[in-house]
Amino acid sequence: MRHALFALFLAMSSAGAVHGAQCEGRNLFRTMPADQLDQIEAATRDVPFRRGLLFEAVREDQRIILVGTYHFGDPRHQQTLDRLRPLIAEAAALYVEAGPEEEARLTRALTEDPTLMVDPTGPTLPERLSPPEWQALSQAMSDRGTPAVLVSRMRPWYVAMMLGISPCMIRIMAEQDGETGGLDHLLIAEAEAVRIPVRALEPWDTVFTLFADMTPGQELDMIRAALPAAAHADDYAVTLTDAYFEEDVWKIWEFGHFDAYANSGLPRDEVDRQIAFAQTRMMDERNQDWIEPLTEGATAAAREGKPVVAAFGALHLPGEQGVLNLLRQEGFTITRQPR
Repeated sequence: MRHALFALFLAMSSAGAVHGAQCEGRNLFRTMPADQLDQIEAATRDVPFRRGLLFEAVREDQRIILVGTYHFGDPRHQQTLDRLRPLIAEAAALYVEAGPEEEARLTRALTEDPTLMVDPTGPTLPERLSPPEWQALSQAMSDRGTPAVLVSRMRPWYVAMMLGISPCMIRIMAEQDGETGGLDHLLIAEAEAVRIPVRALEPWDTVFTLFADMTPGQELDMIRAALPAAAHADDYAVTLTDAYFEEDVWKIWEFGHFDAYANSGLPRDEVDRQIAFAQTRMMDERNQDWIEPLTEGATAAAREGKPVVAAFGALHLPGEQGVLNLLRQEGFTITRQPR
């Protein structure tokens, strides 16, 4: 799903005009005051399965290999790919957020109906946001290669998603014809090479149903919640990537939370509300929906004496409503594996 959206974004933008080929930035955890780092560590301490990228879930003869992915390219993915290659070869299926068929269907829909991403008739974003908010947004999107005249008519959910991508990542994707190089796509290619079925955990139009019933205020809150980190997105990208390969991904979620406290200009209770809303919509509800296809797939695979492999964004693994804890509640024994 993300690949299709990114490809459409690059087609609409002028990102190809940005120069350079490497993401450069600081790991913000390494320059953070000790007391702030202690607060973030305290916030993650009791989160179920906060550490780890590779897990095995077993219930009787059912076995699921779960890997948390990072959606962008990095040479360190090769270690994970080598580790998973034999597991995919023996699996009955690979489950991902969106497979090739779903991505193709989404890309076609976005191409055929631009109003899915652009509102041609309603009030523009500069009319809906305060002048300082619009100024910050137009600058952040300009940094990502998209002029304000285009941004003004974009759907708020789409703008918020783009703010989560650093300018350097957009530049690199433009240079790679929209390819992210993320672990998800590497694993899909591996499964296809050995003729293992690739199955989607959710429908191709999930990105639209996630936001379909949002109020106008909630739509704008998505942008407001994303703006603070957008200002130092390259640093944020380096920090996220390092946290991912250190197998401590929930720390980056809490970093975003505390960063919003410090830099959003919003009251803490408003930040908490926005963060909780984003977590519920983008992670928790989707995690809950994925349990049925995963357990049904594992049951069917067990009849063949095989496991299934599931690969999805790493932030979906930990937490009370994370996939691992939800599987544990279904009677699976969860064991962290070396990556």
